[in-house]
Amino acid sequence: MPGSGVRVQGRCPVSRVTAPSTPAASGLLRDPGFRRLFAATALGQLGDRVLFLALPLVAIVALRADEFQVGLLTAMTTAGSLLVGLPAGAWVDRMRKRPVVIGTDLARALALSTIPVAWWAGVLTVWWLYAVALVHGVLTVFFDVAYVSWLPRLVGRERLVEGNSRLSAIRSVTSIGGPALAGPLIGAVGAPATLVVSAAGMAVSGLLATGIRTREPRPVPREHPRLGREIREGVRFVLDHPALRATVLGDAVFNLSLVMYQTMLMVHLAREVGLASFGVGLVLSGMGCGALLGALSAGRVAARVGQGRVIWLAPLVTCPLTALMPMARPGWSVYVAALGLAALSLGGVVRVVAQSSLQQALTPDHLLGRMSATARFVSWGGIPLGGLLGGATGSAVGPAATLWIGATGMTLSALPACLWSLRGGKGALGRQ
Repeated sequence: MPGSGVRVQGRCPVSRVTAPSTPAASGLLRDPGFRRLFAATALGQLGDRVLFLALPLVAIVALRADEFQVGLLTAMTTAGSLLVGLPAGAWVDRMRKRPVVIGTDLARALALSTIPVAWWAGVLTVWWLYAVALVHGVLTVFFDVAYVSWLPRLVGRERLVEGNSRLSAIRSVTSIGGPALAGPLIGAVGAPATLVVSAAGMAVSGLLATGIRTREPRPVPREHPRLGREIREGVRFVLDHPALRATVLGDAVFNLSLVMYQTMLMVHLAREVGLASFGVGLVLSGMGCGALLGALSAGRVAARVGQGRVIWLAPLVTCPLTALMPMARPGWSVYVAALGLAALSLGGVVRVVAQSSLQQALTPDHLLGRMSATARFVSWGGIPLGGLLGGATGSAVGPAATLWIGATGMTLSALPACLWSLRGGKGALGRQ
């Protein structure tokens, strides 16, 4: 997600990103480079949404995995943030971002395609799933760090809110269409074969990105580059900045709790509520509807409520509604509970658009990769633990109780940003 080349030291004036784009500045889709990125994001996210539904169902339905094995699979999917999260930022800051985005998309597609091949050959095991999930997760770390660092260069810092809002909107559309496509497809051909669609989406996404010709200068190499020193610079920048520190700590609590919740959500829907793959896909599509509404309204909400305030107010208002799901039973109540998940997605996208734009605008160009990697390492580092905790807690007290715990943790994630704002902090969060 790239920019005007403005070098920002320390605390950058937040006024540059608080206002939503005006009608005169709303023509990013007329830019050929952004239009290709938009299309590539759509296809890549479609593949990702199909993967989100199909991969755990390969374990749950095709391989009869138990709750802990499903949790371990989730942990393997996200362990890359812990394994390479910090070095990835330093490495990406040394490189042009476009080749990293393209290469990791194509490599992820290749890794995913091995699952249906192994299934058809009769050699697929849960350990194979773990290995693919780990490789895919490591590649995703590099993809995300490069993607976030690329956008300011591509659209300019003054249009980050618009760019992030439009990309969030297309992600939300695919969050609706992906599960709606995957559910019936899984029912027709099985979860392993459905992963062909996921791999194809990521492959075409990478190919589309090859057509983006926006000039990207090669980063100026250091005379004596040292990985450890570069990593420390990124970590120090994030943790020393009050606004960045508050947002990434809140993200850490939210993501750990969300993954605990998600790990048992599929088990709860499939085994306790009794939904087939089509019903599960319908529930997840409802989450996509909420995310789309959030993306379409994010700029207006941030302008009305205040960008700093909305970062903590959105989860505080919407996360408690996820407690409806553990109370759901077969029948109409599960679709009422699905409204709570839609609200979670709405609030999540509003928060992420405001927060991502803020983080990118506060960070100098030469630190964008390391800022993104550090934020991801801190905020995503607990995700593998969340998968393990979700699986272990589900085995010990059941899926429904685990959903209650996850809902509580997601609600409490608003506290770091909220407390900083209430203290009248002198960073971006305190400026409304």
